[in-house]
Amino acid sequence: MVAELETYLDQLLSIRQDAEGLMSGLTDAQFNWRPAADQWSMCGCFQHLNASAAHLYKPAIEAALAAARRGNLRSQGPFVYPALERFFLRLTEPPPRLRTKAPRAFQPLEGRPLEEVRQEFMHWQDWLAERLREADGLDLRRARHRSPLGIGKWSLGTYFAVMLAHERRHLWQARQVRKQLPSSI
Repeated sequence: MVAELETYLDQLLSIRQDAEGLMSGLTDAQFNWRPAADQWSMCGCFQHLNASAAHLYKPAIEAALAAARRGNLRSQGPFVYPALERFFLRLTEPPPRLRTKAPRAFQPLEGRPLEEVRQEFMHWQDWLAERLREADGLDLRRARHRSPLGIGKWSLGTYFAVMLAHERRHLWQARQVRKQLPSSI
């Protein structure tokens, strides 16, 4: 397997373990507790990631994979990505340097049961692991799809890296919420 994809699979394993640890031992009430009216609960963080995976990353990654297969774009790397993509990736990593309001489609649904949200999140982790394996041998730099920001096209490798960074960012956010949980909930 291409070294970059192995790194992404390692990151994914770490994210899965971190998420399981963050959600362990919580009641639904604790999982849905919000530190303030304008802040997300842990549920909100995971719900946002689930919505982003379903409506943003899944279509883009699948389209880039399909384009790579159609164009027979193959390479073992290493891959160097454009400056704008690398810049956006740095902005996505935790802790947040730039805060923006999530678009309506990615706003979390509060009040969902922990186990339901956990299962959906793990489904997306399984989905991503499968896509990473499918990408082995494809040119992660030349396989591209329209940017979610509407600015050109992004590389498949960038989509993978940004999705993982986005997950780390919101796991960091969920950890901050968990640290603030009152003992009376």
